[in-house]
Amino acid sequence: MHNNYYFLRALSVALEQALSGFTLVSCFSQNKDELVIEFNNTTRSFFLKATLLPDFQCLSFPEVFHRARKNSIDLFSEITMKKVIGVRQFLNERSFALMLEENNALLFKMHGRQANVVLFRDEVPLAIFRNKLLTDLQLNWHSIDRNINWSFDHFKVHQHDLESTYFTFGKPVWNYLLANGFEEKTVADRWEQMEALRLTLESPVFSIVEQDSSIQLFLFPGSGMVFSDPVKAVNVFFQKHQSVTGFHREKAALLSLIGGREKQCQKFLEKTRQRLMETEKDDHYQQWADLIMANLHMIKTGMESIALNDFLEPEKSITVKLKKDLSPQRNAEAYYRKAKNRNIELNTLKESISRKEKELAELQLHEQLVSGAEDRETLEPLSEHYTRRTEDKAKKEMLPFHEHLFQGYQILVGKNAKANDELTLHHANKDDAWLHAKDVAGSHVIVRQQAGKTIPKNVIEFAASLAAFHSKRKNESLCPVTVTVAKYVRKRKGSPAGEVEVQREEVVMVAPWRRPSPNQK
Repeated sequence: MHNNYYFLRALSVALEQALSGFTLVSCFSQNKDELVIEFNNTTRSFFLKATLLPDFQCLSFPEVFHRARKNSIDLFSEITMKKVIGVRQFLNERSFALMLEENNALLFKMHGRQANVVLFRDEVPLAIFRNKLLTDLQLNWHSIDRNINWSFDHFKVHQHDLESTYFTFGKPVWNYLLANGFEEKTVADRWEQMEALRLTLESPVFSIVEQDSSIQLFLFPGSGMVFSDPVKAVNVFFQKHQSVTGFHREKAALLSLIGGREKQCQKFLEKTRQRLMETEKDDHYQQWADLIMANLHMIKTGMESIALNDFLEPEKSITVKLKKDLSPQRNAEAYYRKAKNRNIELNTLKESISRKEKELAELQLHEQLVSGAEDRETLEPLSEHYTRRTEDKAKKEMLPFHEHLFQGYQILVGKNAKANDELTLHHANKDDAWLHAKDVAGSHVIVRQQAGKTIPKNVIEFAASLAAFHSKRKNESLCPVTVTVAKYVRKRKGSPAGEVEVQREEVVMVAPWRRPSPNQK
């Protein structure tokens, strides 16, 4: 009810007393929907702030207001240094005007989303604060007042449209009447109840109540903080509204963030579990390799497939596919490597699922805590936690590499040609392992060396599979990958981005990793 007619009427009386002897010395805006006016009487200042947001419109009167040095603009310069000569409240209307010298008036029209501040001179609109509301330039000063017939006879006739007939009450007043049995009473008793409440509204006591996760200012008896001064009441209301609204906005934003991450986790788990099931079923590589080695005498180079008897069920025939350009031993070697990579992938998938399940459980717990939070003390640690994670993610996104973790070793994969240079020249240590798909364009890959340890062969092979995947050979069954130490990698001046020279190298043959690692951060 902070914009209700009866509140504005009481506020007008209080403002007329407060602004007696004051001069309007500045009028400015430093936020799109906020107008600030400073009055001064040579000894002190009095501030009026009009907040006219689409979802919240309110007048408040801060004791001190520090104007920003930048991004503020002077408005209504025509009335600067004009004395306040009075305040006019329009009859039955949610509007009042500050009356100034030389026939100037500043009208405050508190009509919800259509709220505005209008400058009048000689009772003619001269300028408006919210420029989109152009119809306010057509306001007629003499037709703003509105009449209401308060007689009992008029009340009896309009029983079916009381809310529109007595429009000054507004929804909070009608809700109050209905909550106190208004509909169950006779017409005469209704009249008496309404008249009694109207007398209360004309000499109100202001109460501030938290209701339905929002702050309300009432003009009739209620629980909560009680004030006799409308200026103090609306100041406390504004501060509490901003605090409560900010809290609920922060809470909603945090729940939305957590909910989004829950969906990401669930989607990841669904895809990864499906991938695990497919990989577990695809267990023939080891068997094929063993069958080839057991039947070398039957296989000739150039064959594309061969039917061999199963070890466990000799009567059963298994067709083994072969690469005709490879010897039987090399075909077996390729299948052994695939079997090994499959086991690595199975372990990686299981680790990823376990980690994501823990993350999802933590998110669900945090969602419950945030949903039940009733104050900032409960919300703040969680808010800081997710703000910090978001900032860390943003920082990582600025890095020139993707990060993987495999068996405790950190593996870095360049994002593009320019990032490859940044990774190799500025992020790699001289003893780190350096890998790159041989003779084709692709990402530089770095494996961080750990003091006093030799990087295990399977870690090198996994890093090599990443280098193969992030190269032009990603769709080949086997890919040669250069492996060296970062100190043996040089960049020639003027060479294209990502192009380097390697002084010493070894080459390993690996199958490209078939998708980005689930450990990627």
